[in-house]
Amino acid sequence: MSAPAGAGLVEPLRRQLPDGPAVWCTNGPAAVAMWREMLPPGAYDRAARRLRDGDTVVDVGANIGLLSVLCARTWSRIRVIAAEPAPALHACLVRNLAEHATPGWAAECAAVTDRPGRLRFTYYPAAPGNSGLHADQAADDEITLAFLCNSGVDPEDAAELIEGLHEGIEFTVPALTVSDLLRRHAVSRVDLLKVDVERAELDVLHGVEDLHWPLIHTVVAEVHDESGRLTAVQALLHRHGFGVDVHQDPLLAGTGLYEVEAVRER
Repeated sequence: MSAPAGAGLVEPLRRQLPDGPAVWCTNGPAAVAMWREMLPPGAYDRAARRLRDGDTVVDVGANIGLLSVLCARTWSRIRVIAAEPAPALHACLVRNLAEHATPGWAAECAAVTDRPGRLRFTYYPAAPGNSGLHADQAADDEITLAFLCNSGVDPEDAAELIEGLHEGIEFTVPALTVSDLLRRHAVSRVDLLKVDVERAELDVLHGVEDLHWPLIHTVVAEVHDESGRLTAVQALLHRHGFGVDVHQDPLLAGTGLYEVEAVRER
């Protein structure tokens, strides 16, 4: 069912993260689960530690901005350009960047893909981190079920926990490209491009124009390996001069979800 772009907009709540700051979010347990992805030994933590003061982070699929918060807490002077299309999440993103990021941050309420326009977006209120342009309720249920079982949850209990988790609200959102973002915000160097867009990661990378690829130093992306997407992402990054490593969180074993880390070879 279609709904206006403001659908799902709720009053942000404040949640203290374990071993982290208090942040604004729409769903406390989801925020805690996403914060876990920011902690060692994951790719996001490694990428944040490679940055230096004065660097620029472009956070695509920012959600409530936890990667940006991590980078801003690790370094005192980090510029953040973030994009998140879900209005409820974007409202939290703005608050979190205002509290944790240094002056000069920007937060676009838009999807990032391979062309500008307007696109259909599915928002999961109960699982906001799985929302996206290419939401697939059955596939998202399977990934979450595997994660819970790998975490030690009894399979029957896990099946109960995911009931209704991926019931979505559909609405239309504005879309732009990475290159649009770089032009709009006069970005001359991207020290970290983070991409977490639930099956739209290849579209995001195709939206980087040839003249902008040399500006990008590091890419960290979550990739859903469906229809050869992981191979295609690796090939594209290799072609643009990056060394590429692929990892999978042990809790995601048995799924097609991988972390890709790409650092420009000098």
